Amino acid sequence: MKAKNELLQFVAGLVMLIVGLYIFSQKVMVHSGFFGSGISIGGFHVNSGLILIPMIAGIVWMFVSDAFGAKLLTAVGVLLIVASIIMSTSIHLVSMTLYEWIVILVLIFGGAGFVAKVLFASRGTGNKESRGDRIESGSSEAYTTNYVEEELKKIRDDKK
Repeated sequence: MKAKNELLQFVAGLVMLIVGLYIFSQKVMVHSGFFGSGISIGGFHVNSGLILIPMIAGIVWMFVSDAFGAKLLTAVGVLLIVASIIMSTSIHLVSMTLYEWIVILVLIFGGAGFVAKVLFASRGTGNKESRGDRIESGSSEAYTTNYVEEELKKIRDDKK
């Protein structure tokens, strides 16, 4: 059986994955309009400046008293700001050929496949031979049987 070089597979997969993600990142345009028109929360249109009010109120309340509600209001305010930034971000792919798209996909998913193959492969029994290998070789089976018989004999002798 041909020996596999797992380190080479891992490094090749990692390089493929990194190159594919780099090329993909060059083909994506990200736009954000956070300070433009605001966002809609639950059907209500909220201007982007009003998103800051819960966080500001929570910070003021924290300086006045160290209540749990102040920390909660500040955390909710920060969460609203992060959510509004994510909701107002749009991601678009630039125009590319089918060949470029296929190369990007093969690099990303092929590299991820190599990395996963090495990381999640079953290690088996290490240096010991598997049962299938022993049966095929014949002499190894006899060696294993003799070894087991010798060990059993030693155990019997130790008990006497």
